[in-house]
Amino acid sequence: MGFSGFAFLCRFGSNHINIYLIEDGTAGRFWIPASARPDTSDLEELVRGPLRDRRLTRLFVTHLHPDHIGLAGWLCQRFDLPLFTSQTSYLGCLNVCLSPGAMDAKPYRDFYLEHGLSRELTDEVVTRGHNYLKMVDPLPPTFTRVVHGDILNIGGRSFSVLTGDGHAPEQVMLYSASDRLFLAADQVLAKITPNVSVWAVDPEGDPLGLYIRSLGQLIDMLPADVLVLPGHQLPFYGLHQRASELIAHHEKRCLLIAEACRIRPRSAAELVPVVFPRPLDLHQMSFAFSEVQAHVNYMLRTNRLQWVEANGSIQKVISK
Repeated sequence: MGFSGFAFLCRFGSNHINIYLIEDGTAGRFWIPASARPDTSDLEELVRGPLRDRRLTRLFVTHLHPDHIGLAGWLCQRFDLPLFTSQTSYLGCLNVCLSPGAMDAKPYRDFYLEHGLSRELTDEVVTRGHNYLKMVDPLPPTFTRVVHGDILNIGGRSFSVLTGDGHAPEQVMLYSASDRLFLAADQVLAKITPNVSVWAVDPEGDPLGLYIRSLGQLIDMLPADVLVLPGHQLPFYGLHQRASELIAHHEKRCLLIAEACRIRPRSAAELVPVVFPRPLDLHQMSFAFSEVQAHVNYMLRTNRLQWVEANGSIQKVISK
């Protein structure tokens, strides 16, 4: 199979993301990109060098996080490419770009404050849309929607479209049964645990439950010996084992929370050092809080925690 993978630097804790190119027959190559906005020099060098005799045909974006959709607009314009992605990714990115300050409103501020986050950290979270805007070029005015169950024909090969939730809504993955290839985006990574967070627009949402359900579906739907091509780090074998490890990892966090809440009621902010004991900067703390809130919501839904009557304005939970 004519297949190549490339990595580019970006401004994130993981210092690279993977870009995959798939031979698209005689037409050229089909891109599955993952790149943030700041630097396009490596891409230009790639096109002038190894790809100088090949035309790029289509651009496929897996989800709306800025390290994966950040250069989509630039790539589509620079190389005259159609954009393929999920409707959720396209509209979600467009929504933030059109209204980056929308989260800085009272209902959203109140959500973070009521769960124990400080005003300083609340300011960091509710202004994140402006940072997103700095990392994402404007999207093209049209896109081609892909949904779970679609079949994409790329260079004579058939790829099944799969979607998963938890890390990002309607994150798109591709599976080639004939080649035993699974392009997993950020749903399953070899060493990193994908972030799973609750956001104030969906305060009672259960992204962790959705993520665990998605991992179970991957175990049920795909064979154990597929080659996993992730959005970060190296390709790997052992999909079923890694998915099971991720489920067990989140269960371990739930047990830590349950034990802490047996001692006394705690807010989500008070549970952050229970789950993340190392020192965190403001940026890390904002993500840690949202991930802890995902575990709290999951445990509330599964009847492992319950709310206690608020003492003041801070909401707290206790183990059942």
